[in-house]
Amino acid sequence: MAQITMYTKMLCPFCSRAKKLLKEKGVEQMEEIDITMSSKRRSEMMERAGGAHTVPQIFIGGTHVGGCDELYEMDRQGKLDGLLAGRA
Repeated sequence: MAQITMYTKMLCPFCSRAKKLLKEKGVEQMEEIDITMSSKRRSEMMERAGGAHTVPQIFIGGTHVGGCDELYEMDRQGKLDGLLAGRA
């Protein structure tokens, strides 16, 4: 399974929804980076995500997926399973 990194904030319903979908897809491990109290981590996220400042920001392997809506759209299009398996 591809490495997954998700930037999150406390009490974020979109973050919870994205984590739920990934869990349903069999993801057991991911790096979750909470930016709630860290301006350094927020800056890191924005740099990696091309300036995006909303959470979650999700990276699967070397691909920046975007946020929760983009993750669900990728799943609807049938592209998420391949990406999670490392077949981008």
